Amino acid sequence: MSAETPNNTPENPENPDNPAESPLRSIHTSNFPQILSQLGISLAVTTYQAGKIIIVRADGENLNTHFRVFKKPMGMAMTGNQLSLGSGPQIINFRNMPNVAQKLDPPDKHDACYLPYSTHITGDIDIHEMAYGEDGLWFVNTRFSCLCTLDRQHSFVPRWRPAYVTALAPEDRCHLNGLAMVDGKPKYVTALGETDMAGGWRQNKVNGGVLMDVESKEVLLRGLSMPHSPRRYGDRTWLLESGYGSISQVDLNNGSTEMIAQMPGFTRGLDFCGNLAFIGLSQVRETAVFSGVPITEKASERNSGVWVVNLTTGQIVAFLKFEDMIQEVFAVQVLPQIKFPEIIDHNDDLLASSYFLPPDALSDVPKRLISS
Repeated sequence: MSAETPNNTPENPENPDNPAESPLRSIHTSNFPQILSQLGISLAVTTYQAGKIIIVRADGENLNTHFRVFKKPMGMAMTGNQLSLGSGPQIINFRNMPNVAQKLDPPDKHDACYLPYSTHITGDIDIHEMAYGEDGLWFVNTRFSCLCTLDRQHSFVPRWRPAYVTALAPEDRCHLNGLAMVDGKPKYVTALGETDMAGGWRQNKVNGGVLMDVESKEVLLRGLSMPHSPRRYGDRTWLLESGYGSISQVDLNNGSTEMIAQMPGFTRGLDFCGNLAFIGLSQVRETAVFSGVPITEKASERNSGVWVVNLTTGQIVAFLKFEDMIQEVFAVQVLPQIKFPEIIDHNDDLLASSYFLPPDALSDVPKRLISS
C-alpha cells in the first residue's frame, strides 16, 4: 500500500484554453502528458458543479485541458464510436466522426470529433454512473433508487432496484450511485445507505455504504464510507471509498477490502488503462452532506482533479489538479486510441454541415465530399 507523491514537479502548462489567470487553471506533474502519449489515450472528465466536460489531452510536452459547457454533466459511457452523457434531465448521445475532425482548427491536430446526434429526455432523475451492455445503455437513476435502460416511448425503463427499497419514488432513498458491468450485464452497484425512506442514507453516511450483487440482490459489503465507482478490471473487483479518499481492491471471498492508495480528496470517477487507474478527486464542501466524513477532517489538503495510481505498487505516479472554479469531479472516462479529441457542444455551422449516412448510401456520394 502506498500513497507516495510522484517525483515530478507540478507545472502550470502553457495552455490557450487554460491561461494562468483563468478560473479554469490547473497544474499537473510533468509526466502526465507523457503517460497519455505512451498509452495513446486522452480523458474526458465531467464536473457538474462547474457545468463542464474537460477533455484532457497531451499536446507535446504540455497537458491541454479543454473545456466544453453542458448542463450538470455527470455519468458517461462509451461503446465503439459512441459516447453518452447524463446531462441534467437528459441523456445526450455523441458519435465520433473522424472526417469532421479534419475540418477543425488547427489543421491536422485532432484525431476524433464527437458530435451530438440524439437526445433522450429522462426528466430530473439525478443520473449517476452509466455503462453499455448487451441491452444497450444502462444508467443509475439515483432519484428513483433504481437501474434503468431506455426505450422510445418512455422517460426511462426501471430494470432493477435494491431489495430493501420497496417503492419506485423520486426520493433518493439510498443514494444508489455506482455501476459495474461484467460480460455485458450489470453486476455490482454501490449505494450510500441500506435505507428505504426519503433521503434516509444521510443518517449514516459516514459508514453506511454498501456494495451489492445485482443478480442476487445480496449485500456483499457493509460499513463502507461513501462508496462509488465499483469496477471489474483485470480479474479483480475495485471500488472507491470516497469518505477516505481511497481506491480499494475487494475480496469477495471473505467480504473485505484492501486499500491500495489514498489520495488528498473525495474519490469519485474511475477508469483504467494498462496497470494504471485514473481517479477523479473532489474538494468536497463542508456542508451537512459531508459533515463527519473522514476526508472532510483533512482541511489542509483537499483537491479536485485526476490522480493516476499504479495498481501493482499502489504508488501515485501523476496528478492533474484543478484550481479555483473546478472544485468537484464526477466521472473520468478513458478514450482509448484517441490522443487529441474534440467534443462539440454548440456549433451550429459545424452541425449543419456534417452528415452521417448508412454505408450503402455513401456509394452515391462523390468521394470529394466524403473526405471533406
